[in-house]
Amino acid sequence: MTIGLEEYLVIGAVLFGIGLYVALSKRNAVGVLMGIELMLNAVNLTLVAFSRFSDSDVALSTQVFVVFIVATAAAEVAVGLALALVVYRNRRTVSVDEIDLLKW
Repeated sequence: MTIGLEEYLVIGAVLFGIGLYVALSKRNAVGVLMGIELMLNAVNLTLVAFSRFSDSDVALSTQVFVVFIVATAAAEVAVGLALALVVYRNRRTVSVDEIDLLKW
């Protein structure tokens, strides 16, 4: 029994759905960042699956695109956690509902 493209796409869709649910339902800024990371990893899994099962010359460019997504996700985590740390130091909370720094 071999694992086909459909199984990878289903796993990617489930991971993306879980990540979307986490990002939209969490009140904690760190939880929202975790949901976004899960969605990015689901997209990476889907792109690598398409790259693996395609017979064209697009496979290498797809894998390069995945490497750029991983680098962007790492930068997003670093900046997001730094912002959450600064907000926590100033407001003593990382709850998304209580952060109103941009209100008039």
